[in-house]
Amino acid sequence: MDEPRDLQALREEIEKLDRDILGLLKRRMEQVEQVAEAKLEAASPFRDPLRENQVLQRVRHAAVDLKLDTHLVEKLYRQILEMSVARQQQHVRSLETTPLRVTYQGVEGSYSHLTAQRRYGGRRGGALLSGCDTFRQAADAVREGDADLALLPLENSTAGSVGETYDLLAEGGLSITAEVVSHVEHCLLALPGATLEGLRAVISHPQALQQCDAFLRRLPDLKRRAEFDTAGSARKVRESGDRTLAAIASEEAGRMFGLEALARGIQTEAGNFTRFVEVAREPATVPNDVPCKTSILLVLSHKPGALSDVLTPFGRRGVNLTRIESRPIPRTPWQYRFYVDLDGHIASAEVSAAIEEVRSAAAELRVLGTYARAEAGPGAAAAPTEEAR
Repeated sequence: MDEPRDLQALREEIEKLDRDILGLLKRRMEQVEQVAEAKLEAASPFRDPLRENQVLQRVRHAAVDLKLDTHLVEKLYRQILEMSVARQQQHVRSLETTPLRVTYQGVEGSYSHLTAQRRYGGRRGGALLSGCDTFRQAADAVREGDADLALLPLENSTAGSVGETYDLLAEGGLSITAEVVSHVEHCLLALPGATLEGLRAVISHPQALQQCDAFLRRLPDLKRRAEFDTAGSARKVRESGDRTLAAIASEEAGRMFGLEALARGIQTEAGNFTRFVEVAREPATVPNDVPCKTSILLVLSHKPGALSDVLTPFGRRGVNLTRIESRPIPRTPWQYRFYVDLDGHIASAEVSAAIEEVRSAAAELRVLGTYARAEAGPGAAAAPTEEAR
């Protein structure tokens, strides 16, 4: 007859296994601290939904092989992933060199994210990138002190201005500290096995749809649908499982979400560039010898010749105006704000004198920032200023 099993001994063995599990969990947390430092150096977001889904998929398969409850194992690992992210954030807060907190609109793989990664990757102390659903959320994160900088698209060489960014600048609390010019190449992305002939709808950010208008006109049966951002559209195609649905986004977004590029370089203009502005709560310090721009906001007096009155002082002093943009003033029909970009430093004698003369002629004048001038070029993304470093 078998002897009864010693319950206490069994419990002691389980306690030993629990200690082993906790020891492995401790090792995992130590490992994610190194992951955090690598992400800071590469300017990669802490949350990586694709990677997290891959981890969950892997543990589900392992649970099946080990004859464990896959639902409970997945639930456990979701908690472990949350612990890992919290540990990374705690580790970042403990570093002697504080990482730069940068926010933008879009998900990982969006053009804003890719531009931010190129600009801040390799920064001394690292950069912590966070994507937001809207431009306003990105801007408000800076205003409220939850981020140091936001990177917002201001204009595209094909589709024109991004009005929402101009409106956010008008609300105050933000200064332009840099501009970044980024080359944009759009791809038509779909699920593996999809064909151009089989597509019925295409989704993307309205600006991306507009930038690819000539290509899309050649596919008149393809219905266009606007979404919040390009990479988010690629993710939506992946999640839909629908081979008749395509997205316009970067090739990097396609790789990230397991999509194939049915066509590349579909933007109407080969030289398709987006100009981003970096904004912060305080203005940047720019050396006087750096080629730079100054941006101002104007509200004109309501009288004939008002626009001429504020433009003439710049021309008389040889100050080159590179852009003038008008936007309606909310709740004031048929009145407009003017956004003016000019070449030169706010501290230079010519620019300073012109602005002071214009200030007396305008109903309102506000300097939005002086910042280093960026040049457009293939894959362009300006290096961060010393302040951003």
